[in-house]
Amino acid sequence: MAGFTDWIVPAVIGGVLLFGLVRGVNIFDSFIEGAKEGLGTAWSILPALVLLLTAVSVFKVSGMLDVLTWALSPAAGLLGVPREVLPLALLRPVSGSGSMVVFRDILASYGPDSFIGRVASVLQGATETTFYTIAVYFGATGVKKTRHTLASSMTADLAALVISAVAVRLLLGGR
Repeated sequence: MAGFTDWIVPAVIGGVLLFGLVRGVNIFDSFIEGAKEGLGTAWSILPALVLLLTAVSVFKVSGMLDVLTWALSPAAGLLGVPREVLPLALLRPVSGSGSMVVFRDILASYGPDSFIGRVASVLQGATETTFYTIAVYFGATGVKKTRHTLASSMTADLAALVISAVAVRLLLGGR
């Protein structure tokens, strides 16, 4: 089976090239045109990405992440959410790579089979990098008004935080 999966991507690329040749498409010119469009899109969303990366760095280095974790700990305790996963929950909507570092630290400290590790694992898989996604997709399409996107996305992230602790407790046992 491993040999088969090694060939999936090359087979898809070869299939696309073959399809283009059969249809009489100038593949090289199409590739160049697509690359130009891709670079234009990347250039248009670059300011939003730089802003997000800067905000995440300032958020972590300033100690604000620790302050928010401390402030939200009582509410998290009432909801059955371990305090140790709050930094992950706060960082995940903003930065995928930053949340992955926090996630790795949680697993290294508490283990993947602990209640905290399991809640962090479910949370990592159940949430999205909301602000990054909004910045990239809305920036690429030129949408200026996000309307209810942010509120509904953040509500879903909050629900995922609470449900991850509940699901781990019910399905896998814990505290």
